Amino acid sequence: MKIAISGASGKTGYRVAEEALEKGYDVRLLIRSNSKLPENLCDCEQYIISLTDKSTLDKALKGCDALIIATGAKPSFDLTGPARIDALGVQKQVESSLHSGVKRLILVSSLCAGRWWHPLNLFGLILIWKRIGEKSLENSTLDWTVIRPGGLNEKEEGLNNEFVHFTGPDQQEDAYIPRRLVARSCIEALITPNSIGRIIEVTSSPDTKPISMKEAIEGFKINL
Repeated sequence: MKIAISGASGKTGYRVAEEALEKGYDVRLLIRSNSKLPENLCDCEQYIISLTDKSTLDKALKGCDALIIATGAKPSFDLTGPARIDALGVQKQVESSLHSGVKRLILVSSLCAGRWWHPLNLFGLILIWKRIGEKSLENSTLDWTVIRPGGLNEKEEGLNNEFVHFTGPDQQEDAYIPRRLVARSCIEALITPNSIGRIIEVTSSPDTKPISMKEAIEGFKINL
């Protein structure tokens, strides 16, 4: 499987790339013209894209089987960023996936996506725009999965003793998760057929029971 990763130079995106390579996938990194990659990824296949230029996206996705979207607006004084990146940018990537023959798409979104009353919405209604981006997947014919992580941190040590808590949408609110475990969740979704067509919230804790994504989703069905 050839996987394209957009936002591959970002803090979550480069970890997704590393985890994909670790699992033996063929990886193509989609980055902006001014992006800087970690040294260990510089030899990977790279395409320069613009989320506002459909031709660059179509070209970058040609020949890929899957796309993992790890682009995302950062909190800043530019309040237009979430609309441009988390909504319109995701819509453009979905459209290009359809045009380019990509079948599988995984989006890294956010816990509480779609909620109005949340402090993060002070930064350009970021959670509202993320939900609009999610809907682009839901309304498409792609095999999609949305990964909604909790608060992100840079922790890299001791992760073998920390386990992911998987739930369906709108079940979690304020827990945290290392970016590395978000990246691993994205790769796990690729090999978990029952993750297709689902929004999956992910947080983590050493106290969480170790369980696979597949097993967790089977538990979602029991709890319906």
